[in-house]
Amino acid sequence: MYAVMKSGARQYRAGLGDEIRVEKLPADPGEQVELNEVLLIVDDDGVEIGRPTVEGAKVLATVVAQEKGPK
Repeated sequence: MYAVMKSGARQYRAGLGDEIRVEKLPADPGEQVELNEVLLIVDDDGVEIGRPTVEGAKVLATVVAQEKGPK
């Protein structure tokens, strides 16, 4: 199972247990955030495509760290 969601100006693909880097979020390390802009969900039942988002879907994530990327 995985989802494609939007965070900031970019789209990300995330599955269960994946660790991804996204643009800065307004949360401290260890806090849980809710990403509501889910564009696509793929699971054993098939594919659900949002128009523009999947209604009622959300991705729960835990902030691991806040880092600065390269310039």
